This record gives sequence, structure tokens and C-alpha cells, in this order.
Amino acid sequence: MCGIWAVFGSDENVSAQCNAVHKITHRGPDAFRIENIHHFQNCCLGFHRLSIVDDLRGMQPMRLYTYPHTYLIYNGEIYNHKSLAKEFEMMLSTEVDGEPIIHLYQTYGAVSMAEQLDGVFAFCILDTANRKVILGRDTYGVRPLFRFCTKEGFLAVCSEAKGLFGLCHSQNDEELQIEPFPPGHVEVYDLDSEGRATLSQSVCFNKTGQIPKYQLAIPTESYTNDVKENVAMLIEKAVEKRLMSDRRVGCLLSGGLDSSLVAALVVKLSKKLGITYPIQTFAIGMEGSTDLKAAKKVATHLGTEHHEVLMTPEEALKAIEKTVFHLESYDITTVRASVGMFLLSKYIQEKTDTVVVMSGEGADEVAQGYIYFHKAPSAQAAHDESVRLMEDLYMYDVLRGDRATAAWGLEIRVPFLDQQFTSFYLSLDPELRQPKEGIEKHLIRSAFDGSGLLPNEILWRPKEAFSDGVSSVTKSWFEIIQDDCKEKISQKELDSASSVYPHNPPHTKEALYFRKMFEKHYPGKAYWIPYYWMPAWSKTDDPSARTLKHYKQ
Repeated sequence: MCGIWAVFGSDENVSAQCNAVHKITHRGPDAFRIENIHHFQNCCLGFHRLSIVDDLRGMQPMRLYTYPHTYLIYNGEIYNHKSLAKEFEMMLSTEVDGEPIIHLYQTYGAVSMAEQLDGVFAFCILDTANRKVILGRDTYGVRPLFRFCTKEGFLAVCSEAKGLFGLCHSQNDEELQIEPFPPGHVEVYDLDSEGRATLSQSVCFNKTGQIPKYQLAIPTESYTNDVKENVAMLIEKAVEKRLMSDRRVGCLLSGGLDSSLVAALVVKLSKKLGITYPIQTFAIGMEGSTDLKAAKKVATHLGTEHHEVLMTPEEALKAIEKTVFHLESYDITTVRASVGMFLLSKYIQEKTDTVVVMSGEGADEVAQGYIYFHKAPSAQAAHDESVRLMEDLYMYDVLRGDRATAAWGLEIRVPFLDQQFTSFYLSLDPELRQPKEGIEKHLIRSAFDGSGLLPNEILWRPKEAFSDGVSSVTKSWFEIIQDDCKEKISQKELDSASSVYPHNPPHTKEALYFRKMFEKHYPGKAYWIPYYWMPAWSKTDDPSARTLKHYKQ
């Protein structure tokens, strides 16, 4: 987890504009570098580093003596960097996992390079020899990237949108569209003699469910004829590759299936890999939280160094505005679910030396884990909804996971979004992946049944949304927010909200409260969120799982 920032072809004072890079300092607290490319006009690259691998030689922008005209800034982890080096006979000069990006680009071009990367990433390459800029982002957008390009050819790039505000002062500034870079894409820009950029190529190199070019990273002989064995093997491999780190790795633990399974595999694999420090697990909730009870049970079973953080309703309500600022979102369920993760990340940063945190994000989308999947009219409809959710993850749950942790200088890793696992899982018969016997994610649960990794009551624990699990049994977190918003938002304000905010108009006081805080920091940028996240096939006006009939049963 780092922060990247770049501008090309600016008519303004580039040095003055470089101050904007400091708006993402939280993403890389270990080191900072800003580089004006002096022999290349109107160009500047910035980088905030969170040092995870190769502390000595991992600073960016990265250049290699073999390719002195190529500059790389990237945020992410390339898990197959060693196998790439071996397969393509690269002469690596560092241990940095991103170095193969430069070698592959120089040899095979931008698109073929991106197709070979097994990992999560957002990168910007400046090729001064060929006067090109190349941008790319991983398939599910696990690592964030924003950009804009004006009609005059001013291109700006940043890990978070906040780092692009105030950069452009042309006559078209009001029409400026700061947009999230599309996941699974590579864009190539040509630069003129003044450094101005023109988009010349935009390619989708990997789609949801597509078998990646690096599929053979898990050899064919590793698969069996047993679907459950393959599911278990792929999830374990996904966790193992994400233990690549020179810094301490811990686990976010809610006590639900996804985070508990990841934590159990981290503990198991840490012994195999010779990790000597005790694995830390972290849980947060209000007094009486079901998540805290379940997480403690898991931690005791696994023997982890467990940290339990109690948050009060007052603390959580006070944290909402900072959470919205870091999220760059006003989506109702995203904000609700992010506050607990934001406060837990704060604790981890202040009280421990864990820097990399493993999490269960993505499992509900891949494996139809949301409670409303019980209402799917058919197996195909459930599959289509799963794919839709995965394609939009970068605007919702993936966004939440990245921003809530990055706000405190942590790096989140999400094994359930491993592309080898997701491509295999989505290729299975849709009927195999549906909820069965009233239990969602039945296939994944049964794949680990009898393994001893988790207690049965955890392995088969029904789904509970994170924003609900952190609550007490008597009063849910969303009800606490709604009661607070009754005091902060008048009915008159709510009645006029649709005319004030025509895009995604707020229909509740809570939604209006979130929207007002968002507009305070990011006025006119509501289009970043195309729609409010809501459960499908369910008649409800609120996204909380506690409003669904199946949950109450």
C-alpha cells in the first residue's frame, strides 16, 4: 500500500502543483519522493512509500540501469514476480516485486505486460524514449487509481481523488471529470513536445471470471476431480502468496466465515513458512457485539495474539466525517461498514507493529454470501448478480477496505479476490454456488468441513453484515446513526434534498447527512458513485441485512 501521483503537460507552475501530492501522505508514511523529470517538459512524479518489501532499494520512481528512460511508480503487490523473473530470464537488480513490470513492458509492451501480472496493482509508467505514459489497474480494482485529462492535454494521476483537487485552472475547469480508472484496463497516452497527453489506446486486459494468462502459476497437476478439494487448495494458495512481506502480518477478524477462514490459514501457513512472530488478530465492536464474541472464540481456537477494541456509539458517530473524507464516498452501506474498520485500523497503527492486514473482503461477492442471495429467482440470476457485484467492487467494498486501512498507513490484502481462485470458482456450475439448506457460501464451508481449521459453529455461522455485527444485539449500528441524524437533519432539508442533489438523491436523513459531509469535501463529485448499494430481490428501503426477512429468521 503506497500512494502514487503524477502530472503531465501542465501549463501551471509544476513545482507549485506538486504540493497536492501531500494530500495522500497517509498512504505511505515511511518515505516520500517527488521527481521533476528535468529533461522532459512539464512532468512530475510523486510517491509516498509504505515499505513492505526490500526496504533499501524499493523507493520510487523506479528506474533500472538497463532501461534508464523508463520511470515506474506503482501501488500494489506482484505475487508472481519471482516466477516471472525465472520464466522470462530477467536480470533483476532488486528484490522489489514491481521490478518485473519494467522488464515486461520493455520486452512485450503494455498490454501483454499487464496480462502476466498476478497481483493487485495500480501503476503509472513514463517512457521518455517513446514519449508515452501507461496507466494500469488490477482486475477488481483492489488498488485505487484516479485520473483526469483535459482537452488541452493536461493529464493528472493519483491513488486517491483528493490528490487531484485544485490542479487544473483552465477555462474548462468546471467541466473537469476526475474519474476512477477502470479496473482491468491499460491506457496508453502519447506525449507531445510540451508534455501534453493524448489517449491513444485503452484496452481491457482481464475481465471478471476470465482465466488469467498466469493460470499455470498453479500447475494443472495440483487440481483434482473433487471440486471441494480444488476450492480449498486455491483459497489456501491465495492466502500463502499474500504472506509475502518483510513487515509484520496480522488479520482483521470479525468472527464470520471469511475473516476467520483467512486467519486460520494465515496461522497454519505461518508455521510452514517459518514466520516466528505470533499472528495478531484484531476485532472491533460495541459492548454486546456478536462479532466480538465470535472473534474471541476463533482467536482462542487458533492461539493468536488477540486484540479486542471496544467502540462506543459516541466514538463511532464522531468518526463518520473523517471516514467519509477518506472513503471519498457517501454510499450508505459503505459508510456504515467503514467506521468500525477505520477505528480498528487507527488502533492497529497506534498500538501495534502490524502493517499488513489480511481480510475477508470479496468473499460475499464471489461466493454469493449476502443474505439476499437466498431470494435469487434462479441459479443463473444469482451468478449474474455475483458477477455484477464483483465488477462494481472497486466502488464499494474494495474501496472501503483500501481507504479505511490506508488512512492509517496499513496495507490490506484480500485473498478471496485472487484471480486464480475467482476464475475457477465462477466457472463452476451456478447451482453448486447457490445457498443450500438455508446457508450461504455452502460450497466454501463444506470445502473446509472436517479440516479442523475452525470450530464448527464458526465455520457454519450464518452471515452477519460487518456494520451489524459490530453492534449490540439490542440496537444496531444503523439505528444508532439514524437516531443521531434525526437531531442533525431537519425534515425541511430532507424534503428539498432531491432538488439540491439530483444525482442519487438522498431519501433518508442518514443518507442526506452522509451526502452533506461528502459535498463539503468533494463538491460536485457525486458521480463517483453511480448508485446506492442495495440488496437485490428484496423489498427494503434500507441496505442493512437486519431488515431482511431471512436474517430475522
